[in-house]
Amino acid sequence: MTAATGSVHHAGSRSRVRHLQTARGTALTGTPGAAGPPRAPGRRRLGLVLAVAAGVYAADVVSKIIVVATLRRPVHVIDGVLTLVVLRNSGAAFSIGTSMTVVFTLIAVGVILFILRTSRRLRSLPWAVTLGLLLGGATGNLTDRLLRSPGLLRGDVVDWIQLPHWPVFNVADSAIVCGGVLAVLLAARGIRLDGTRDGYGGTSRPGTGPRDGREPGGPPSQQAAEGQAQKRGSPAGDGRA
Repeated sequence: MTAATGSVHHAGSRSRVRHLQTARGTALTGTPGAAGPPRAPGRRRLGLVLAVAAGVYAADVVSKIIVVATLRRPVHVIDGVLTLVVLRNSGAAFSIGTSMTVVFTLIAVGVILFILRTSRRLRSLPWAVTLGLLLGGATGNLTDRLLRSPGLLRGDVVDWIQLPHWPVFNVADSAIVCGGVLAVLLAARGIRLDGTRDGYGGTSRPGTGPRDGREPGGPPSQQAAEGQAQKRGSPAGDGRA
């Protein structure tokens, strides 16, 4: 009788251990610690961010040097559509806030530092292109603020592209606008900086709560195992019965 009771308790203990291991997502066999939370997909994208930013920056700086040196009067490339004309802008993109040059300069520095810091953990290809466009555009206009007249932090940005019913702009402005549009689209689609989407990779969309009986915060295998363990009840209790 004693041997039978001990055998039942031993079987219940082994079953309980197996359920705990399954619920925690730990492999029942193999090297301990081999299984764990899934890593973010892809590799780090800092190099791509810097490459895109460097391309935008080079195009912006070179184009400004050329137009300042060669354009003496407006050039109508396409009549009524595209005109090249050199204008000095002391404000932000598209000549906004012309009396706040120093403020915009400091904001640009903050944006650049934020992008560089964020890019260190970036794994999403679309976000890498987006942040590269923003970084290159901000750096291009910041260069004008620092190096052009009338002085440090107060330099005028060179704008030279004119379209109908649109403020005169430059390559850096175009990159900033394109990067901003891409950022809005990526955020609307739920694509994160690490390459995962909202509702996958650990958390749900804000306010949705658990879905299909699974708690956010763990891999699907762990969530499914926890749900099965709750339905079956306690193995130890079955052993005592």
